[in-house]
Amino acid sequence: MTEEHAAGRTAVVTAGAAGIGRAIADRLQAAGYTVIVTDVSEAALAGARAAGFAAHRVDAGDHASVAAFAEELAASHEAVDLLVNNAGVAGPTARVEDIDPEEWEAVTRTNLSSQFFHVRALLPLLRRAQGAAIVNLSSAAGRLGMFGRSVYTASKAGVIGFTKTLAIELGPEGITANAICPGAVGGERIERVIADKAAVLGRPVADVEADYRGQSALAQFIEPESVAAVVEFLGGPGGRQMNGQVISVDGYTQKLY
Repeated sequence: MTEEHAAGRTAVVTAGAAGIGRAIADRLQAAGYTVIVTDVSEAALAGARAAGFAAHRVDAGDHASVAAFAEELAASHEAVDLLVNNAGVAGPTARVEDIDPEEWEAVTRTNLSSQFFHVRALLPLLRRAQGAAIVNLSSAAGRLGMFGRSVYTASKAGVIGFTKTLAIELGPEGITANAICPGAVGGERIERVIADKAAVLGRPVADVEADYRGQSALAQFIEPESVAAVVEFLGGPGGRQMNGQVISVDGYTQKLY
């Protein structure tokens, strides 16, 4: 999208102060959006504010926190043109019988319920935009399943079902909803997951890392900027007739370890 198309448009990026979210926020800001980021980390928010973003502390998995943010936003913005539901956590890596039920609920709340909370709270502002877009971050794991990652994969599969239903409900109003399924994205989070997976499997970390890289036909981790580019497209004029789609940014992954 050119700056001309994005001028005057507002985007909200959840967990947008670091990681994939920050890459998305940077891309949208460069395209001309007014970008509002939310995050739960004060340190990350400070960095986002220093980069010129309007940054709000919001616990994405707490519906009251999200509702308060939406009320504050409505007082200062006429509409939201693009909502990027990026907030998520890796959760535990363990066999299903070893996962604490409270961990299951916490991961599901952050990875899936948070998206419902944001759509529900921000829908009045999305409806005021001319052709708003919702982009939900799922995962390749949500399509394929993954050993030791049951709660993560279940929550990300739920995102796909939620997105498709939003597309059906909101499409007649001109609001699109699509999901992106990244593969293993390079960075600290995947390093922690690999270390935990190696412990569960009793294998060397280097071997498990090689498996993760080999999941993609490109034999490499996904770069956050690749995900950000797809988000920008879906929010722009080229994505106006894309609705209810599940878009993989995974280098062609057919099996997850």
